[in-house]
Amino acid sequence: MARDILIRNARPLGGAPVDLVIRDGCFGTAGGALPTQEIDAAGHIALPGLVEAHTHLDKTLIGMDWFENRVGPTRNHRILADRKAKRELGIDARRQSARQILQTLPFGVLAIRSHVDVDTEIGIANIEGVLETREALRDLVDVQVVAFPQSGMLPREGTLDLMDAAMRAGADIVGGIDPATIDRDPVRHLDAIFALADRHGKPIDIHLHELGELGAFCLELMIERTRALSMQGRVMVSHAYCLGMLEPSRQQGLIEALAAERIAVMTVGSPAAPALPLCLMRQCGLTVASGSDGIQNTWEPWGNGDMLERAKYLAQRNGMTNDADLAETARICTFGGAEAMGLAGYGLSDGDAGDLVLVPARTLAEAVALTPQKRTVIRRGRILGRDGVLVEDLFADAKTHA
Repeated sequence: MARDILIRNARPLGGAPVDLVIRDGCFGTAGGALPTQEIDAAGHIALPGLVEAHTHLDKTLIGMDWFENRVGPTRNHRILADRKAKRELGIDARRQSARQILQTLPFGVLAIRSHVDVDTEIGIANIEGVLETREALRDLVDVQVVAFPQSGMLPREGTLDLMDAAMRAGADIVGGIDPATIDRDPVRHLDAIFALADRHGKPIDIHLHELGELGAFCLELMIERTRALSMQGRVMVSHAYCLGMLEPSRQQGLIEALAAERIAVMTVGSPAAPALPLCLMRQCGLTVASGSDGIQNTWEPWGNGDMLERAKYLAQRNGMTNDADLAETARICTFGGAEAMGLAGYGLSDGDAGDLVLVPARTLAEAVALTPQKRTVIRRGRILGRDGVLVEDLFADAKTHA
């Protein structure tokens, strides 16, 4: 339920202290009668809700027994282990997605894009589970669901039909994965997912782990199809490690081509993968988002879902230490993610959705470097958390769901 609230002495994005007003769930002017509910922000930085632009809500093991990871080193080893775990560990997508969302809410994560598995063993059960969670928690967080053929699409007969069924069931985005190395046919793979997106009128988000010139070739195919189908602003490439491996002129040309077609790129800043050139991407006007990827799952045990901490990882991976660059990583995890996900009414201006995170820091660089945990989280004027802890009486139903 939308509330009216006055937030005194807040510093939007680290700027000068101001009073912010949320009326009927949206930011408004300070004129007229003051809301009866009021909080003192004590000079803390005000950010719009943090944006988790890439995770896997259906895979997390949060709240389950510790998983002893003996998985082999390759991506195919991990995909096979993940399929086995879904059969044997009882990873209920509905329950686990709720657990991850409730873990990340106190950090101020109020928008999430989740890739959700679709394959011939589980069908669209995980899609249905995460969609149930999205509906149950819709007043707390915005969730976008990507139909994701992680095990491959073309080699596994029937997967493309399941992807179509997932879109009809309510998935928001058509996913894809490594057109050359997993599906072994980049042209057919990309033709299939772009056709599916065109048929359902939905955006696309493609996992691209492929390296060097092979990855660059796949990016060029995506650029061609985005242009041909007029899908500018509706395509995201997740990971795109190849962009961190090309010689300078080739790298810049490809980044400029992506920016020209308004294709966004998501990077998690993985320490085990090539670092993407964030400064060059910013200079070329490319939309860059970030995410946690898998959190505490069979692939790896890491992650808590704090997107402010993710901003710190991006800075560290790129060797950034100056304040301006650290502030840019905070923007990647807020405005960059919002633009990449097409979130309407995002920001702190009049008329924007009344979502707000108060962080006890004086500058964006300090917030990124120190990642203070005692945050206040407000959703459409409703206080969800204080000092890093969820407001208990508001969450009985949500916790029951988890």
